[in-house]
Amino acid sequence: MHPPLTIHRHPMCVEIIELFQKCHTDHPLGKFFGECTDLKIKLDKCFRQEKSLKRKANFEESKKLKDRLREHRIQNSETME
Repeated sequence: MHPPLTIHRHPMCVEIIELFQKCHTDHPLGKFFGECTDLKIKLDKCFRQEKSLKRKANFEESKKLKDRLREHRIQNSETME
């Protein structure tokens, strides 16, 4: 199973999504018998790569936020004393 194939949510995988959707429309019965399996595998790989990049970016953003909060706490503890 894959996430909804909306192009605006998966900018890295636009070409593969379009090919996959075209395969499904061109082969309405063949899609049940593996006609589009190669594209599905490529699509899954692309989604994994995209998710990995997003995860790394979110982690970096999280580290920055934690650092800012830590600095803020230190400043507040110094002013309270």
